[in-house]
Amino acid sequence: MVSDPQELEFHGVLVIDKPAKVTSHDVVARVRKILHQRQVGHFGTLDPFATGVLPVSVGKATRFAQFYLKSRKAYQGTIEFGYSTDTYDATGKPTSEVAPVDLEVPELERHLHGFTGRLLQTPPPYSAKRVGGVRAYELARQQKPVKLTPVEVEIYALELLSFEGKQLRFAVECSGGTYVRSLAHDLGQKVGCGAHLAGLRRTAVAEFTENRAITLERLQEAAQEGRVDSCLIRLEALLPDCPELVVRGREETSVRHGHAFELAHSLRPGRGEAPGHAPAASLLKILGSERRLIAVARHVSGAVYHPNLVLV
Repeated sequence: MVSDPQELEFHGVLVIDKPAKVTSHDVVARVRKILHQRQVGHFGTLDPFATGVLPVSVGKATRFAQFYLKSRKAYQGTIEFGYSTDTYDATGKPTSEVAPVDLEVPELERHLHGFTGRLLQTPPPYSAKRVGGVRAYELARQQKPVKLTPVEVEIYALELLSFEGKQLRFAVECSGGTYVRSLAHDLGQKVGCGAHLAGLRRTAVAEFTENRAITLERLQEAAQEGRVDSCLIRLEALLPDCPELVVRGREETSVRHGHAFELAHSLRPGRGEAPGHAPAASLLKILGSERRLIAVARHVSGAVYHPNLVLV
């Protein structure tokens, strides 16, 4: 017998393959409707015209957004040279005359290399950044001047996949907060013929990769067949690089009540080394006696941790 999704409550992350022409908010609303569950969010907005990985948090997983704000992201996309646009992508209006494109791969690779590492990047005028308490895109739509402060981002890798005619296909890995649209626009300014982002697909956010992604249609089918659990990444699998600590008895009760605790000497990082020689883990995943995640604790000082997220 297939379970009625209205009778169930789910906890975990769905890696949704977001289609083009819908917002991240639209996807969240659709998941709420499919699962009949209000507690749904996401780990990082994806522009409407872009496709690909959108981690959607469900139930208690929505409280993990704080740990993914600055997560590493990966994309593949296409930059078209010849003119720039006001949105820095193909949905915008041209802001320059069409210019001839006479570029060679070695030259482009040199420019791409110049965009790697830590750099200051100015967000696009059509972005969700706030200017005097107002979203930048709201001012831009009203044709009001938008002056955004450059922010530091990091481009870990930027690879030219192919170049044909006016279009460059690329792959990039970057820090959270990086605008790939700005990257395309800035490259166009650098080479002197203007450019905009013609297409974009996100392939990863932190540990969430496109090989785990499902479409909204597949999620709908899974819900109808009572297979939603098979689509979810469980809470215990989140933050995979975070050390785990199993607690039992009074220690488990204390953690569940949000009390700070000190690691036993045998569990401290760098056992056998002089104190202070090995950095403590900034986060610990705390598992209960049944090896289910009950809390995430932050390092306070020394061997002391405080459970700042308790999954009651």
